[in-house]
Amino acid sequence: MALDLEEQEQIDEFKVWWKLHGYKVVLGVTAFLLLAGGWRAWQTWQHNQAAEASMLFDTAVQAASMNDLKAAKGATARIMENQAHSAYATPAAWLAGRVNYESGDLKSARAQYEYALEHAKDDGLKQLARIRLAGIRFEDKDFAGALALLNEPFDPAFLGLAAQLKGDILAEQGKPSEARTAYKLALEKLGDKSSLKPLLEIRLDALGG
Repeated sequence: MALDLEEQEQIDEFKVWWKLHGYKVVLGVTAFLLLAGGWRAWQTWQHNQAAEASMLFDTAVQAASMNDLKAAKGATARIMENQAHSAYATPAAWLAGRVNYESGDLKSARAQYEYALEHAKDDGLKQLARIRLAGIRFEDKDFAGALALLNEPFDPAFLGLAAQLKGDILAEQGKPSEARTAYKLALEKLGDKSSLKPLLEIRLDALGG
């Protein structure tokens, strides 16, 4: 069917416009397709990374539970090296710290807990790392450094553990009155069902007063 004059003019105008701007449209569409493809590739990569980190963390937990320290250390090290930005990096550091501590490697344990404390997004995990790190500083006779960590605020769920360790440090420093206060707080926050209560009562009685 023959085009009328108005339609032909519109087609001619479009041809002129396309000649001037068509390459921009092509570039824009190409860029969009590349970005869309890149985004899908990024999502796939992220998913694969998360899946690998999850598998490695499960391996580390199982190895630690079976006292296979070498396998646990290896799995947590791979997470922190290859999936440092995943949600498993900080729990892996915390687990590695515990494994290293139990194997007597206090230097490595301290480094792992420091990593966990610095990078933890979960506040509970951060507080646990702070308590663990304070315990290592205490064993290293770094009393001031340990107390600095324990004097920071704790949620009620962790306050009892922090107060118990603080009492141990103060008792070691020869400050019985302050140690008693810390132990009493620990007994209050840990509750009657805590397995730590008998030990705390013994330590409190040993201080007298």
